[in-house]
Amino acid sequence: MAKAKTSFSCSACGSVFNKWSGRCDGCGDWNTISEDAGISAGPSKATLGNSKGKSVHLTDLSTEEAPPPRTLSGLAELDRVLGGGLVPASAILVGGDPGIGKSTLLLQAAAQFARSGLKTIYVSGEEASAQVRMRAQRLGLTDAPVQLAAETNLRDILTTLEQEKPQLAIIDSIQTMWSDNIGSAPGSVSQVRAAAHELTSFAKRKNISVVLVGHVTKDGQIAGPRVVEHMVDTVLYFEGERGHQFRVLRAVKNRFGAADEIGVFEMTGKGLAEVLNPSALFLSERGEPAPGSVVFAGIEGTRPVLVELQALVAPSPHAQPRRAVVGWDSSRLAMILAVLEARCGIPFTGLDVYLNVAGGMKINEPAADLAVAAALLSAREDTSIPAETVVFGEISLSGALRPVSQSENRLKEAQKLGFTSAIAPKGGKSPTVPNMALNQIGDLTQFVGDIFGAG
Repeated sequence: MAKAKTSFSCSACGSVFNKWSGRCDGCGDWNTISEDAGISAGPSKATLGNSKGKSVHLTDLSTEEAPPPRTLSGLAELDRVLGGGLVPASAILVGGDPGIGKSTLLLQAAAQFARSGLKTIYVSGEEASAQVRMRAQRLGLTDAPVQLAAETNLRDILTTLEQEKPQLAIIDSIQTMWSDNIGSAPGSVSQVRAAAHELTSFAKRKNISVVLVGHVTKDGQIAGPRVVEHMVDTVLYFEGERGHQFRVLRAVKNRFGAADEIGVFEMTGKGLAEVLNPSALFLSERGEPAPGSVVFAGIEGTRPVLVELQALVAPSPHAQPRRAVVGWDSSRLAMILAVLEARCGIPFTGLDVYLNVAGGMKINEPAADLAVAAALLSAREDTSIPAETVVFGEISLSGALRPVSQSENRLKEAQKLGFTSAIAPKGGKSPTVPNMALNQIGDLTQFVGDIFGAG
């Protein structure tokens, strides 16, 4: 193995020499030359060795830089999820089930950005340009100055972007892109990782905002290596049930805004229409009060949202009762059932339990625990919760009810939609909302006794 090259430098002036000497030829000082220690130990082929790079410019935490400028899309729900608009040189990853409306949403967004003055290029790797134009004609977007391309070769796409110098590029989808310096097939882990890295780094260098469309797996996660989500600045999921016209755009990562923010859209014959009041939309199909139906006042990002929880409890003909959940965490449902049995003495043994979040909404926050428990008890006891009542609160394993954040915002949203009473945990700061009767309860046993009798 070749011996690593040794260098010497002067501590006074920084001059570098190949061998040691007593006097520095650069500044004339004596005994200031010493051997440099390498920045990495080990052989040069396996480590960085003794070779040094250039020094990086360092700054302190205090800065007077203005926040990055943003461009509004004209779609208020999309701007909300992005954190207030599109940031220059940002990389955005959008995932969702096939046919959920990702291409429709991004084509509408591309048209709006192009009309606002951004030079926009839409690159489709899954459809021909004629198919994209047909969709634009159906959506009434043919007058938008969007430039189309149908290509999957990454080298050709980057060359085109470098020549055209757009301000926004939409790549649909990242799984169809392929780089000619990698031997694997398009859609493989190495191809997806390389394409995402090249497009993201190119966007940062050339000051181009890039939107990548990603496929999802059976469990709803974006397909491909997880490192792709770490490369980009923002990760958005487009959610919704095929049987419902509602679509939810959710931010799970955002370096320029709040995560877990949602935007709500309605699928129509002319594309996706914005829903400015999602609570009214999710409750529009709610009929008369029925056993198992409870309205939950939740918070999604910075927005209060009211949704209906529906539960059904029926005798099971099987030895192993069924536990079916749509729109909520199944393990959390098992925990609520265990707490009801252990702390309140209400068994669900031999009973099938079905729980559904109406409207195709997905709820993640623990504040829905009390509403779920109310829906289960209402279905089991065949008793209806009053129609003008909303419920929220977190249940601990001890059966105690824990207060949740932004209670006042939840109550104000409920009041706007005509609700006059609420059931919430005791503790924390008591919100005061006019014309809203607040019933604060300390634990689950008290809740069962007050609302459903002795159980």
